[in-house]
Amino acid sequence: MTTSAQTAVAPARARTAAATASLRRKQGFQHGGWFVAPFLVLFALFVVWPLLRGVYLSFTDANISGEGASFVGLDNYREALHDQAMWDALGHSAYFTLLVVPCITALAFLLAMLAHHIERGKWVWRLCFFVPFLLPSTVVGNMWEWLFKQGIGLFNETLGLDTPWLTDKSYAMLAIVIATLWWTVGFSFLLYLAALQGIPDHLYEAAKLDGANAWHRMVHITLPMLRHITGLVIALQILASLQLFDQAVVMQDFGPGPELSTRAFVQYTLEQGFTSYRVGYASAMSVIFFVIIAAVALGRMTLLRNREEGAR
Repeated sequence: MTTSAQTAVAPARARTAAATASLRRKQGFQHGGWFVAPFLVLFALFVVWPLLRGVYLSFTDANISGEGASFVGLDNYREALHDQAMWDALGHSAYFTLLVVPCITALAFLLAMLAHHIERGKWVWRLCFFVPFLLPSTVVGNMWEWLFKQGIGLFNETLGLDTPWLTDKSYAMLAIVIATLWWTVGFSFLLYLAALQGIPDHLYEAAKLDGANAWHRMVHITLPMLRHITGLVIALQILASLQLFDQAVVMQDFGPGPELSTRAFVQYTLEQGFTSYRVGYASAMSVIFFVIIAAVALGRMTLLRNREEGAR
């Protein structure tokens, strides 16, 4: 009888415990919801609604005044796919990304290794490497514009050159890349530095006992332990570099550069929306760019997931 009673009571207890846990989760969500509600409201107001509004405008011929817009279906998308200027601008953004991402990843790693292993004045080195990242883009753009000025710029004066860095299409994008590396390397440097500090010291001590030199320790311990951070740095830099705009525009005095060589996708989109007043067409281009960015991000996530599953 006792065994039968216990067998009958056990499911009831399990159901009661499950109901209690569900009630606690609901109560926790209700109480926590008040804390996240302000964020959700702002997110919906400044992210979700503009996104939906932009998608809607991409199917219209709306101008900057917002009056008299009519539905045009996929006409804006068809025009964009046949717009050579748009593809050229996208190519400039892709070219900038291909230059910046490998350089900034390698440079951030080397600076982090230096700041991590230096014995004296660590905080000074870390501060010097990170402070440029805190500067506004307009400050960075104007400063580097003067550094690259032909005739009076510090670069040409120091090197004894007369290179038209900002007025020749062969050098204009390279100048923007150099300025971007100096400006943004601090963020990736900080990520690498934090990851280096998280590597256990006993791994290096054991490698030293086995006779591994500094190169072997870096190749077989440091780099494998940093592979996740490296993947994160590459992904973030790709997404940021594809959105090239502010430093390029400021360094080129708000122009598209010599022979349109530095006009990126974002700049061309803004020109269509606020110079040509074609808000509907600019919205269609923005949607296309959003799809490209999302595809790059999802592709990177899929590649990383497959790599981790293969490693297991």
